Amino acid sequence: MRRQATRLLLDVLLITSGSALMALAYTLFLIPHRIVPGGAGGVAMILNHFFRTPVGLVIVILNVPLFIIGIRVLGKSYGVKSVLGIIISSGLIDLFGYALPLGKATDNPILACVFGGLLLGGGLGLVFRGGGSTGGSDIIGQLISRRSNLSTGTAILLVDAVIISASGLAFGNFELALYGYLNLYLQTRAIDLVLEGLSYTRAMFIISDSAVGISRAITATMNRGATLLEAEGGHSGKPRQMVFSVMSKREVIRAREIARAIDPRAFIVITDVYEVLGEGFRART
Repeated sequence: MRRQATRLLLDVLLITSGSALMALAYTLFLIPHRIVPGGAGGVAMILNHFFRTPVGLVIVILNVPLFIIGIRVLGKSYGVKSVLGIIISSGLIDLFGYALPLGKATDNPILACVFGGLLLGGGLGLVFRGGGSTGGSDIIGQLISRRSNLSTGTAILLVDAVIISASGLAFGNFELALYGYLNLYLQTRAIDLVLEGLSYTRAMFIISDSAVGISRAITATMNRGATLLEAEGGHSGKPRQMVFSVMSKREVIRAREIARAIDPRAFIVITDVYEVLGEGFRART
């Protein structure tokens, strides 16, 4: 029970802090420069341009039907946390816009685009880590992510592209839409960074007729474990052996040189690894 209460408190703190970062991104960078980030917030900015409606209030109104979908598909606990994120982020957008004399942080639209995207994406990532959402395309993006191989950031990217394109037409300046695309890209990178972290290791898959010799050389010269896996050629049907090894970024070059020296024709695949648990690696906290 105590552990559940601690987890709930941590989730609330993540959602609250993430929502505050998002509100600052809108107030300091995006709204003053009309850089639409997509989602319900982007639609609210377009409506604000024409009708001077409060951005935060419109976000809440637009999120009602999406929230209903989210709570049905993702569960009641998700719905409660989403309400928290929507109310806090939307309320702070209007609060910072009207009650605090912050003004815009820069007159340079490129800087506003870059820092607004990173701040907004970082805030979204914290909200997602808390198990919530700030509504709009966030909910749609997480639904798509659950039902596909797309990351949450990429799914949101697809949904928001349409809204950003519409902003270029609404403002009569397609350059603003270009800023929006750049901002959206930075958002997705920041979201994935917060959710997945930096890739701090690499995994190597080496298919070779000299797999045994390569695995022994990696173990002997680099003090890294190497596992031999049985494989089969999809075209030839012949049995093959594959070496699998995980190492730091700096060790990849050395391991590749070892494999090439033993078998110049070895087929090598190197990929990012975001977490490794076991001997020789520290678990992430």
